[in-house]
Amino acid sequence: MTQQNHRTISMSRAVTYFILSLVINSAGNVLTLVTSAKIHPSFLGAAYWSAAEANLGTAFHWNLFWAFLIMGFLTSVLNAILIHHWDWKRVAGNMVFMVPFSALIQIFEDFFEGKYPALFTGLPDAHSTGMVIFYVALNFLGVALIATAISIYQRVNLVLHPADDLMQILRFRYFKGNATRAMWASYIPPTIMAIVALVITRQFTNFGLGTLFAFLAQGSITGIADKLVFPHLKHQALDVGKDFTPKEE
Repeated sequence: MTQQNHRTISMSRAVTYFILSLVINSAGNVLTLVTSAKIHPSFLGAAYWSAAEANLGTAFHWNLFWAFLIMGFLTSVLNAILIHHWDWKRVAGNMVFMVPFSALIQIFEDFFEGKYPALFTGLPDAHSTGMVIFYVALNFLGVALIATAISIYQRVNLVLHPADDLMQILRFRYFKGNATRAMWASYIPPTIMAIVALVITRQFTNFGLGTLFAFLAQGSITGIADKLVFPHLKHQALDVGKDFTPKEE
């Protein structure tokens, strides 16, 4: 694995990669949500962080906007603790990431729900075993798309979602570049969120087969995508703390 502590690609290329990864990530997230909702009873669940944040929002009577925003900010605080440095620019970048991401989430949700009938009439509910299997495959594909998008925009490193920034800090500062172990470690905060929500609500929702697949495979898929998707794109301007120089595996 190769990292660059400075930028070796132009800003225009970096922005292009970032926009592409944002679209892929949004589409992947919506695929996990929509396919889960199309199976009755639902057993697929959402991506790990999304499931935990949604449960915590229910527990504290927050809507999704506030649940995601508050937990995003707290994750940024955790990131600052881990790198031993508070960086307002970095935190602002974390928050800025959420604006186009949220907008794209809505666009893709409308698309897959059939609100643009001239383009696509929407995914129907699953009424057969074949459709259930197909939606499980689409759900897993959504997880793979999320992992691939994370690989791309982490390497571009313009702005990151707080959770992905956490994973990158853990990966290079604490796990010598190992994406799988870093992803598992980054799931500790949402696991705590889910436990707190469970204690308060006595309900365990939004978790399912797709969530388990994301927990087990998303980090590994990100590591594979680093090597196979735009393989010449190296980690740009990597910063996991001014007191630390990342080492290669």
